[in-house]
Amino acid sequence: MAARRALHFVFKVGDRGRTARFYRELLGMSVLRHEEFEEGCKATCNGPYDGKWSKTMVGYGPEDNHFVAELTYNYGIGEYRLGNDFLGITLVSSQAVSNAKKMGWPLKEVAAGIFETEAPGGYKFYLENKEQLKQDPVLKVTLGVSDLQKSVNYWSGLLGMKIYEKDEEKQWALLGYADNQCKLELKAVGGTVDHGTAFGRIAFSCAKEELPNIEALMKKENQKILTPLVSLDTPGKATVQVIILADPDGHEICFVGDEAFRDLSKVDPNGDKLLDDAMAADNSDKWFAAQKMKKASA
Repeated sequence: MAARRALHFVFKVGDRGRTARFYRELLGMSVLRHEEFEEGCKATCNGPYDGKWSKTMVGYGPEDNHFVAELTYNYGIGEYRLGNDFLGITLVSSQAVSNAKKMGWPLKEVAAGIFETEAPGGYKFYLENKEQLKQDPVLKVTLGVSDLQKSVNYWSGLLGMKIYEKDEEKQWALLGYADNQCKLELKAVGGTVDHGTAFGRIAFSCAKEELPNIEALMKKENQKILTPLVSLDTPGKATVQVIILADPDGHEICFVGDEAFRDLSKVDPNGDKLLDDAMAADNSDKWFAAQKMKKASA
């Protein structure tokens, strides 16, 4: 199996302005690229919505060697209901801790030197109060599972992840594709996994030639395929091939062809301006306020 890479986690955001402030000013991430779309994504990247939406990639460096966040904003939807599926992202940055304190952003020390905070929408982040790593500071994404062994079998046995650590007593496991990549932590939630309407998606890349093999394996093992292998177009950029899967608890997983994705995910130096311009042009909050209405809750 050729090298696979952890790429990003997809978040649905209802308040794009406050969310941008959290990632840029508190976490200290950069806008890597920003794109606006007039209609929903063929691979439901923006969730089950057909209307206008935007995608903003933010991170500590290029997606070639950093795990980043994809922020999807559906115009007209103000909030999403959280479940117990996404349990947090852990990263190393004393600067982020310092930024949160200066900004007066709620911060709680949950273990020695580890602070919990929330992005707008309630998504949890765990900040290790140490000097930011020269490599990618994002250490792991934590997802809730109903049956730890079943999930480990899926992610390791079918998707080929290495098991780094596993604790049966505390019911968690740490997996990944490489030592120098963001890891996936699975934690038992003691019941059914609820995805709410805020449910996200984790993305990985692999050699394009592997995509049909992944699809065939999932069919053979009677596993769920949410979107069969499809080509996605971004105007003026590379066309990528993706397949969207669901693990035993319904966590969405995207695999994308690596070569085309490296081209698509190149950092756009105009990313910040494109996001700021889009937010300035978005009068939806004012329109709803003038009508004495609230944006829809998904």
